Amino acid sequence: MTAPGPTGDAHHHPIVERLLGFLGFFRGRPPIRDGQSLADFIDQHAAFLMQKGIYEYSRARAGHYAKVLFRESGFQTAVEESRWRAYPLGLAMVAELVEGVLRPHGADRYMQLNALSALVLAVFDRYPVPPSLGEEAWSEARAELARRLQLIGLHAPKRAFEICEPWTDTYFNLMPIYEKLRRPDYPTIRNYLRVTLCNIHEEFTKRLDAPAVAAALHADVR
Repeated sequence: MTAPGPTGDAHHHPIVERLLGFLGFFRGRPPIRDGQSLADFIDQHAAFLMQKGIYEYSRARAGHYAKVLFRESGFQTAVEESRWRAYPLGLAMVAELVEGVLRPHGADRYMQLNALSALVLAVFDRYPVPPSLGEEAWSEARAELARRLQLIGLHAPKRAFEICEPWTDTYFNLMPIYEKLRRPDYPTIRNYLRVTLCNIHEEFTKRLDAPAVAAALHADVR
């Protein structure tokens, strides 16, 4: 799947160019043939999607002052909180992308979605409670992730670049940059999410052994 061209002049925006400059990440990876490799793919790409956007946008917005900004303890604290709050959003987006690709290969869509949801929640549970959030907020994030995973099955699969639409506002508001400074950059962040999800989709479809993964998910719920 090819990435859609970002709207307007945003394609040539220097922040977009910086955000998209790291997409060489998506090359030379092993096949995805079982639940473990699927879980690792979702984990790595959810973190990548969220964290790269936060770090690279912040660097680009800070410009020549980026090194100074990233040394400030207050900013480090803000980034730490942002990336952990964003991680469940990334899991939800990548899981929806994965489900859309796998849906035609499952004998029982409901069973396959339940297995995928359990796998994604197990990925979430790989991590201890982040000190920057606390147990209550982390538990709430998990419950919201579980709810959103079940909603995936209520509509037809979306194209990769459409998946981020319900999440863009939330993700944008997590950027650790003063609100008035980041306000004009909403289209930039949306385009970053759209293009990166298309690249994730492309990598996933190239690496995926769909019958093997569908069989593994089916076995997990029997």
